[in-house]
Amino acid sequence: MTTKPTLLLALALSATLHAADYSQWGGSNTRNMVSDEKGLPTDFEPGKKYGPKAAPKEAGRLRPNAETANKAPGAEDIDMSTTKNCLWVAKLGSQTYGTPVIANGQVYVGTNNESPRDDKHAGDRGIVMVFDEYTGDFKWQLVSPKMGTGKVNDWEYLGICASPTIVGDKAYVPGNRCQIICMDVKGLSDGNQGMQDEATFMAPLDKDGKNTAPIAPGKTDADILWVYDMYKELGVFQHNATAGFPLVVDGKVFVPPCNGVDWTHTNIPAPDSPSFIMLNAEDGTLLGEQDHIASSRVLHCSWSSPNSLDVNGKKQIIFAAGDGWVYSMAPETEKKDDFDILKEFWRYDANPPEYRKNSSGEPIKYVEYDGPSEIIATPTVADGLIYVPIGQDPEHGEGLGCLSCIDPKGSGDITGKAVWTFKGIERSISTPAVKDGLVYAADYTGRLFCLDAKTGKEYWKFDTKGHIWASPLVADGKVWIGNEEGELFILAEGKELKELKTIEFPSPLLSSVVAANGALYITTHTHLYCFKEGAKTPESK
Repeated sequence: MTTKPTLLLALALSATLHAADYSQWGGSNTRNMVSDEKGLPTDFEPGKKYGPKAAPKEAGRLRPNAETANKAPGAEDIDMSTTKNCLWVAKLGSQTYGTPVIANGQVYVGTNNESPRDDKHAGDRGIVMVFDEYTGDFKWQLVSPKMGTGKVNDWEYLGICASPTIVGDKAYVPGNRCQIICMDVKGLSDGNQGMQDEATFMAPLDKDGKNTAPIAPGKTDADILWVYDMYKELGVFQHNATAGFPLVVDGKVFVPPCNGVDWTHTNIPAPDSPSFIMLNAEDGTLLGEQDHIASSRVLHCSWSSPNSLDVNGKKQIIFAAGDGWVYSMAPETEKKDDFDILKEFWRYDANPPEYRKNSSGEPIKYVEYDGPSEIIATPTVADGLIYVPIGQDPEHGEGLGCLSCIDPKGSGDITGKAVWTFKGIERSISTPAVKDGLVYAADYTGRLFCLDAKTGKEYWKFDTKGHIWASPLVADGKVWIGNEEGELFILAEGKELKELKTIEFPSPLLSSVVAANGALYITTHTHLYCFKEGAKTPESK
């Protein structure tokens, strides 16, 4: 953290405490990236890095050289005197993909360990950092060691790609070892309320996959309440990382285990392992799982985060899988071959039939440029409809794009019964935002579309000229979207295209913009910024 606001400003902010927390991805169970926040700043600057050799932006690279970047003199710090309307800045790791969540006066974000907060945790680790919402002070962190079973299982420096879902005094997040972790939101600052063996959990694994010497926890470490090990309990084959933001509904946790393909991208090592599970939120016991159909035909991996909605008085859990299908399930189970299987309402193939076959009518194998796509984006629920795009991992395959609008009142296989589809979009890994009858959806090529929510009619498209990983945020009459080049674009909300402003950041913007309690939270690969209208710019150090 590079600066603190004045006491007066902190007190002023505390007057609106918890007015509009952003406690999970999308802000609510609908995952719709829309906020009611007003008075958000548009005239702000992220500032410049100290030192003659600031860390290179390396635009276009998916994984910048973290070691080189962090050796650069002054690369860690932002010169706050060059910022504007910036309340605070916190240094993260070198590759940050987690979108911040804000709850109970704290900001949580998933990152890696390339800027260690504690020397005892040096090395390649997955990290969740927790900061004070009003000062940016570092409070505590979750340290999740890597699997140690090869790149395809747990990519170097990838860290924790999601951020926690906060429910009451508990935080739920996927770790790096194919685990779902439940934590006390206060960390160990108020004592150990949980499993009492954080020391063993934080010990990295050796080359044989065994724990090394325990690491004694301190007050800035996580207080882990329970851990569910999907690798050991379900036999899944984690591909690269466990990445879905957990969904918590009625005391149950819904998560994708990220079962996927091996390094060849042609073989599924665990086709009988589930792609989706339901856990008890209190103790982490397994309550149910999706039938194995998605895992047996996964194109790559299931990374999409789940969603929920009520239809005719019944709760539906929505999951977009790595086979390119969307599944709707009840939060309850039925017995099938001694397994507790989640009851299915309907399923929908988000790939049009022509995407899955070649000109001879034969199935196209993954991965080819013109082949079918998996689903990485999270489905959005708005006004009783579901919006979901298809896409591919940026590093593997191109795939075709399509955005579907689905009516969830159907049953069985509802393929071909979408309200509408839009094929003008390229492959997408971004979640759409829906507000006032308009859909704002981005594709990986760098374009942002505005469509009619009822018909799919295109009103406009805007080219950012840089790859888009993040999802658009609609807030305060504006649409906010960043790209891999480190550019933040602010557009006017509505049917007419109006570009309002472009703000350049010193590193890529791969996470979505978040608005909470009158502030904007923007995460780059390396830093977390909090912007607030009227924030005083401090003098240079």
